[in-house]
Amino acid sequence: MNNFIFENKTKTIFGKGCVKGYLPCFLKNYEKNIMLAYGGGSIKKNGIYDEITAILRDCGKIVTEFSGIMPNPTYSKVLEGAELAKENDIDLIIAVGGGSVMDCCKAVSLAAKYDGDVWDDFWAKPGIIGFEPVPLCVVVTASGTGSEMNGGAVITNEELKIKTGRDYPKCNPVLALLDPTYTYSVPKRQMVSGAFDTLSHIMEIYFSEPDEPNVSDDIAESLMRGVIRDLRTAVKDPEDYTARSNLMWEATMAENRVIKLGKKTDFECHMMEHQLGAYTNCNHGEGLAVLHPEYYRHICIAGKNKFARFAVNVWGISPEEKNELQLAEEGVEALADFIKEVGLPTTLREIGVTESTDLKAIADSCVCVPNSYKVMTAEEILEIFKACY
Repeated sequence: MNNFIFENKTKTIFGKGCVKGYLPCFLKNYEKNIMLAYGGGSIKKNGIYDEITAILRDCGKIVTEFSGIMPNPTYSKVLEGAELAKENDIDLIIAVGGGSVMDCCKAVSLAAKYDGDVWDDFWAKPGIIGFEPVPLCVVVTASGTGSEMNGGAVITNEELKIKTGRDYPKCNPVLALLDPTYTYSVPKRQMVSGAFDTLSHIMEIYFSEPDEPNVSDDIAESLMRGVIRDLRTAVKDPEDYTARSNLMWEATMAENRVIKLGKKTDFECHMMEHQLGAYTNCNHGEGLAVLHPEYYRHICIAGKNKFARFAVNVWGISPEEKNELQLAEEGVEALADFIKEVGLPTTLREIGVTESTDLKAIADSCVCVPNSYKVMTAEEILEIFKACY
């Protein structure tokens, strides 16, 4: 394995009743001014809002609400939250929601303690955080992104039409509360797209060097098999606790940096989807589902050893009477078949791309990452977009 340094400061409490059981004790460590952040208001319909506000009230906290955080959170929304945090001298942010809410609040926690241009200094390029962001607690209500146990935040700059992410350990949540039953009210479509985002994260780490046997790839294969198994079960029964709890922890494991140790990682497909999202605001997991098979058809010959291993160890395809490339291609097609099986879209048209969408402009804006088995060009990305249309 390659050399690495591992750090993860997030304390994670997992299981039924963990919010009610642990949050009151945790709040004793902080002063009175709490920001409660959430998205479109679904937590007010499923009882989660009432449960958390009751805890905050009983603990004597003064609550400032920061609501309306959208999917694909924008830089303007980050600035709105930062200004609110500054005005109310916020001591702790509690982000209740999925990846978008968590990502937005990480950026808010940083911007609230910084006087410069947060986009230019920390998102347009990597920066060095020489100060402490506002502490952040996350209560996960929609799993998939794995944002609960890392410092990563993907933000869209609407003016520049750039969607990009950075991962700063200082932005890790102090505490993550994961109650799988909190995810039951998530619509089936969102549950499926979130689970595919998890699978995508694992694949984009897995399909990179080193290719020699290593612990990170071994764990990744187990996680991929788990996501496939558990998503199939959850599609049939969305309130199967075993499946939903597994999917929740698989999402966390995909992005808590453990399986990235010693790996170069790829994430080209994420870069392509991010820019599609910046231009069209499409659903992230669904965009990935459309792009992944075509992207992998494009690069599997260059990484045929790992793709063949994927076919055998993840999809259970027999290697008998097949060469490495045949196995590699069968593994990619097994992935494509699974995407159809769970009801995810398979074309860009299905996620809102039209004839008037400027695919060339989107392709030209994509970052070409250096660690893919085949480093892309803007022209090749455009080919993939056209093939997916």
